[in-house]
Amino acid sequence: MSSKKQNAIYIVGPTASGKSALAVALAKTYNGEIINADSMQIYRELNIGSAKPTQAEQQGVPHHLLDVASVGEAFSVSAYRTLALKAMEEIRFREHMPIVCGGTGLYFNALTGLLQFSETKGDPAVRLALQTFADNHGKEALFQRLQAVDAATAARLHPNDVKRVIRALEVYQLTGKPFSEQNEGFQRNAYTENQICAIGLQWERHVLNERIDKRVDAMIADGLVEEARLVWAKGVPRDHPSMMGLGYRQLFAYFAGEWTLEQAIEAIKRETHRFAKRQMTWFLRDLRIQWLQPQLYQTPALLWQAAQNIIDRYEEEQA
Repeated sequence: MSSKKQNAIYIVGPTASGKSALAVALAKTYNGEIINADSMQIYRELNIGSAKPTQAEQQGVPHHLLDVASVGEAFSVSAYRTLALKAMEEIRFREHMPIVCGGTGLYFNALTGLLQFSETKGDPAVRLALQTFADNHGKEALFQRLQAVDAATAARLHPNDVKRVIRALEVYQLTGKPFSEQNEGFQRNAYTENQICAIGLQWERHVLNERIDKRVDAMIADGLVEEARLVWAKGVPRDHPSMMGLGYRQLFAYFAGEWTLEQAIEAIKRETHRFAKRQMTWFLRDLRIQWLQPQLYQTPALLWQAAQNIIDRYEEEQA
């Protein structure tokens, strides 16, 4: 593949879909290096619960943007974009292919032209008032305020992500215009003007749920409870962005005596099913992504070959 005709290969899809294994296989084929696009894998302490690829799973392929922050630290989408673009430039300087792999839609959009960062300057007084409202009435009530004025932005945020909910409400209060509408024209044009080579993995929902359940059981066996307890000891609030990853918040409820371990594990599985559905809803809106259904291929090698066919075809179209 000519490294001049393509900036990167993107591998996306829901959790437990097999993205990491596909990315490694493609990296070996196309002399690539992998850039993480999972918002939980950036944290050093979150290994098992974030499904961060182990050294063995990385198979000697260089991986970037893993372990770049500690839980409790602030880490924004803008910061991710800056680091990822720098890594991409360095990889291409080495005449290697950047392969961006992950299921965080905001990260994917930040790199592919579908996310425009609001230029509205913040107002500390507005933020303080919104934070006070959340403290007094709860984050669900704050989230409902966002749903009432900007349903599109609320659809892509989690009620626990108080920081981003507050930012969206702050922009609305300061400009009188929903955050989603401020980006609307940019998003609409990007679908046709900013072509990319992106491959998504899509499983039948019941099959993916089974894969999720098996992976959660494997995580528990591998020591997720112990890992979560170490994070719990650091005193990181449950609503901190670094705790948005599934597994940790549910186990925190177990540590606090609110649930049994069995209830926490069932909650992890249930919430991960819902999370995977939200991921697919997000990615399916992007018509540039070409989808593969892994259950249709008898072996991983056949799936990898299908992905290579998409990449090679894209290369031919760009020639």
